Amino acid sequence: MQTKIAANASAFRRWLAKSEETLGNHSDRLNAINIFPVADGDTGTNLYLTMRAANRAAQQNESSDLGVLLSAAAQAAMEEARGNSGTLIAVFLAAMAEPLQGATRLSAPLLAAALRRAQIRSWSALSDPIQGTMLSVLEAAAEGAVTADDALGGDDSNHALSVALDATVAAALEGVVRTEQQLSELQRAQVVDAGGVGLLLVLDNLRAVILHQELQANLLDGLAGYDVHKTHIHQSMSVIEGVEVMCTIALSPLDAANLRMKLDELGNSVIMSPMAQEGEQEIYRWRVHVHADEPDATLTAIRALGEPMNVTVAELRAATHDHADG
Repeated sequence: MQTKIAANASAFRRWLAKSEETLGNHSDRLNAINIFPVADGDTGTNLYLTMRAANRAAQQNESSDLGVLLSAAAQAAMEEARGNSGTLIAVFLAAMAEPLQGATRLSAPLLAAALRRAQIRSWSALSDPIQGTMLSVLEAAAEGAVTADDALGGDDSNHALSVALDATVAAALEGVVRTEQQLSELQRAQVVDAGGVGLLLVLDNLRAVILHQELQANLLDGLAGYDVHKTHIHQSMSVIEGVEVMCTIALSPLDAANLRMKLDELGNSVIMSPMAQEGEQEIYRWRVHVHADEPDATLTAIRALGEPMNVTVAELRAATHDHADG
């Protein structure tokens, strides 16, 4: 029986629209289990708002080239990325776009290449990548797609794409389940990683849209901490002090490396990803994310190398639950 497939640019637009809708519907539960790297209960919100920016850009882009379309979506997502999870989902989209340049139809080999590229770019974007997070779920998904493609011998048929998509989501789900045991913070709280669940939902939306199916109704059943009757787990965690600084800045690769080293000294959760080349010289726009004790030293370090744009400074404490100290 021929598998019904829609793997063109129109399908990608529907994928991003459905991902925005799904992340919005699940944002409360994703927020509830968000305890790493900061128990600030905003992963669901950050993923939703970042994907909303990606979707809006995709709907306005009329290209039939999958890479061009996804690049436009990723660019918008990167500029409006919220938090660690939002920044990483934007990096995920940008990296997936690279092997898809010039393609008007997704295939199993292209899916494997896109997810492998996304895995590599996402891991390299962080100064201190950690297992048990969205990164390890993406790694699992990429392995699932590559293994399926290898077994299929590079078959670019609709049937092969269907098999690869199913394998990708199954592997991502296994990756989400493993996060609880990979990260001690998650194990103590008895939850899976919130960002990893968000990525799983995005991948299952890709599978569902292309195969003309619905999201798997029982996909998240049994995931640790995800029961809707459970309270917001982050509310039992200590209140976090400090700020989250995000911006866009034009830098050479050398200056970007120097800025990363300086931000590593000043804070943590450092994410830096190139967005686009500026002119003909080796200058790129970079999206920067860091958690720090206070913003002044961080912004001074950034401004020493260039003038940042689209700067946001958010109190980490403001995103956490309110309770009396002690």
